[in-house]
Amino acid sequence: MPAPPPEDTVVVPADEDPVAAAGSELFGGAPGRRALLGVGWWTAARVLAICTIVVFALGMVQKIPCYNTGWFYGATAQYDHACYSDIPHLFTLRGFSIGNIPYLDKIPNPSPDMQYLEYPVLTGLFMWLAAWLTPSGGGDVHREQVFWLLNAGMLMVCAVIAVIAVMRTHRRRPWDALLFALAPVLALDSTINWDLLAVALTAVGMALWAGRRTVWAGVFIGLATAAKLYPVFLLGPLLVLCWRAGRMRAFGQTLAAATAAWLVVDLPFMLLNFKGWATFYVFSQTRTIDYGSFWLILSQNGVINWSVNTVNTVITMLLALCCLGIAWLALAAPRRPRFAQLAFLIIAAFTLTNKVYSPQYVLWLLPLAALARPRWRDFLVWQVCEVLYFLAIWYNFAYTSSSAQKGLPTDWYHGAIVVHILGTLYLCVMVIRDILMPEYDSVRWDGSDDPSGGVLDRAVDIFAKTSKSAKHGGAVKYPDTVPD
Repeated sequence: MPAPPPEDTVVVPADEDPVAAAGSELFGGAPGRRALLGVGWWTAARVLAICTIVVFALGMVQKIPCYNTGWFYGATAQYDHACYSDIPHLFTLRGFSIGNIPYLDKIPNPSPDMQYLEYPVLTGLFMWLAAWLTPSGGGDVHREQVFWLLNAGMLMVCAVIAVIAVMRTHRRRPWDALLFALAPVLALDSTINWDLLAVALTAVGMALWAGRRTVWAGVFIGLATAAKLYPVFLLGPLLVLCWRAGRMRAFGQTLAAATAAWLVVDLPFMLLNFKGWATFYVFSQTRTIDYGSFWLILSQNGVINWSVNTVNTVITMLLALCCLGIAWLALAAPRRPRFAQLAFLIIAAFTLTNKVYSPQYVLWLLPLAALARPRWRDFLVWQVCEVLYFLAIWYNFAYTSSSAQKGLPTDWYHGAIVVHILGTLYLCVMVIRDILMPEYDSVRWDGSDDPSGGVLDRAVDIFAKTSKSAKHGGAVKYPDTVPD
């Protein structure tokens, strides 16, 4: 493997990643020194966009058995074919088919626990826009099919925006975004729910932060938080890293912009109907232990029998401990961690400690993993675990939804949850190793400091729990090849 490339050159994965090099043999081998990369029509952005669209389209093809019949007929058909989606069902169940306005109109057949749409405001508006575009004629089944197609098209745009944002975050490493574009879970999970909206907004926010546009980064993080709760946790790593580097003014700008953007979206609905607006937050608090979490294993095996309040308290304490641990890691590491590394760790901690893990939640981590640990071997190990979990949850639903009990028994499903958790923890361990031993960090091997760091990139540390010699960037000596 060659020595690190000169500065201001594009890093080619096949030059530093054994798995990428082996994969490149399918297309004629690694580029030679005279190769013209990114010249002509086939720029990195266009190649990545095409790859994303193709993978997304394959995911749509995988949903065909449900599109034709599975969503509408048969007790377990949508589980037998592993093609379930919330989107067509909620078109009717949440009142979009009759023209309901989210958060203002009650859903059909409301219950005491849920009377309004249980999604954050920007996601609700996204759903409402697709419903507004859905024709009124043709019957319920046809309208649900069209509603799903419209949402799929809009979510495909979100996926393309996300991959371009990932590409622009690490400008010397645009091809790392192939990890996002070619991820199996992008095909399998993208049209289960509306998570890609928040994923795209978060990715854009990170790209803007990398470009030192602190205010606009805050705007998009705020909008992402208005679409899904998890992006707000990115402000934690930014706070600690900016504290270590003495860049609190930049953090303050981002925080203020994020708060303002969130309020612009949410405040009108808070004023018009606070109860409708608050449904998402109330539902999140009152929701019981659900599928995908290790809490489910403990509960269904009789290890715990806690009230919802007790579960919420324990989860909050556990997540707080994880946040404190990540903060300590950020301050104690011999070299200031990269923003993408801490962002991945904090969102991974959120998903692992939560009382529910829906299969599409893996999309939250997808762009962060591509930026935090851009190594195909580790990425594929994680992806295999997530694909196994994707299949397991639907086959377990098939098993529990029919008296015939054809599918995956609950004990085996618990095993799949453990596999998913271990896969995510494996990637976390590799990221933590890169932080504690920067010579293993493939991003920094090429001479970079923190391409996703924006104002943090090559900044001098002001506050850090490190030796004096490590507070000034560039103190780490890297080997001539990239360690695995």
